[in-house]
Amino acid sequence: MLQEEEAGQRGQGVPEAELLLVLAGEVKNALGLELPNSSMGPLWPGRWGPGWRRQLASAWSLLQQEEYVHLSLLQGLSRHVLPVLGSCGHFYAVEYLAAGSPQHSALFPLGQAAPRGGQAQAQAISHIALSFLDMVSHFDHDFSHRLHLCDVKPENFAIRSDFTVVAIDVDMAFFEPKMREILEQNCTGDEDCNFFDCFSKCDLHVNKCGAQRVNSNLQVICDKIFRHWFPSTLKSSAVSFRLRWQLQQAVQECTDLEVSTGNWRAAPSVFWKLRRLLQALLKELQEAEK
Repeated sequence: MLQEEEAGQRGQGVPEAELLLVLAGEVKNALGLELPNSSMGPLWPGRWGPGWRRQLASAWSLLQQEEYVHLSLLQGLSRHVLPVLGSCGHFYAVEYLAAGSPQHSALFPLGQAAPRGGQAQAQAISHIALSFLDMVSHFDHDFSHRLHLCDVKPENFAIRSDFTVVAIDVDMAFFEPKMREILEQNCTGDEDCNFFDCFSKCDLHVNKCGAQRVNSNLQVICDKIFRHWFPSTLKSSAVSFRLRWQLQQAVQECTDLEVSTGNWRAAPSVFWKLRRLLQALLKELQEAEK
């Protein structure tokens, strides 16, 4: 509470431009991003007026929470992250979605979408897998910097009723500049360069981890999520043997280390292969219902 009061007092009489500089500094420290003032809207307490000091103190306390900064800056830019619904003091509210868990046979609670498993569950999983691919592409290409997911597990994701995948815990998500800063550490071997699910390689000439991540969001999702589903989801007689085999091989290809290069960054062709096969799987399951 004292910190909030101090923040409010510091804001009294300080030009808005200076406060925006402080705000930009906090964002750079938290996320490694240098953003223009025009991008600070979701974090800015609003116009001067009655209650502005209280709003500034609240904004300052929220700024100390990295996840809030992440979610606020992505507000309206991504359907794959939780929207911030509001805040009060240092608390903030987000959309409620039930997290995944290894205890669910499908990793995520499917409810009425697949009450009895079987082909309905296989269809739901196909939709969810396609949404995971959409999220991978979105995080890789749709922001000014790639967004890396360093803690991929069912508990950190949830599924909306339309099967959209949502990252509900982004404490371990980092944009490229922050990712490079985290990875570039001293090392004596490659194992020193593993930051949860984000890996780098050790340059033994200088005993320094490379700043470039050598695996990818896609590879980790194939390993931690898709391998659980495929081939177990493909037991339905509605799915041809050929398609089952192709999808299983594609997931394995996505997961495996490229021995020749020591690189886990799955080639773009693997992404498109998975997408094509999942669409074909969904089509076969839907036609079997007719």
